[in-house]
Amino acid sequence: MIEQASPPCDTRRVTAIHPLCLELQSTWFTEIPLVAALGVEIVEYTDDGELRVRAPLDPNRNVHGTAFAGSLYSVCVLTGWGSAWFALRLAGLAAQIVVAESRIEYRKAVAGEIVCSCRPDPDSLARSVEELRASGHASLPVICGIDTNGKRAVTFAGTYVVRREK
Repeated sequence: MIEQASPPCDTRRVTAIHPLCLELQSTWFTEIPLVAALGVEIVEYTDDGELRVRAPLDPNRNVHGTAFAGSLYSVCVLTGWGSAWFALRLAGLAAQIVVAESRIEYRKAVAGEIVCSCRPDPDSLARSVEELRASGHASLPVICGIDTNGKRAVTFAGTYVVRREK
């Protein structure tokens, strides 16, 4: 039997994970039991402030074999929360974060891996950070999206209230 050599490792496709991704992932698994049941994991946090999160279809499927609406909502809420958490950590602030208001639109069924992305508006983010520094509390609006086959399947708009930790 002749063994074939493995193809060389292509490190150009490997992306460095932001160090805070591991801390956020750990926080979620420790503090929010639902995260483990959904199989949620952080994909990446980019230099331009986008957080991408994913969850497998199998533990999140409904009777139709597509993603359960409650799972889609939960992944979006977590992604928005994580975006707020990242923004505050990068600004050197520790705060309690709670979703205060949300709206979700389901436009298409998601029949594969759930991938949610969120990038807070830089101007809204700057205002929220300054408000938090000045008064100890603020609100941060975010929009998260889940695409399927290159089209928007789910849009989540949420407002997170943040209160500086003492």
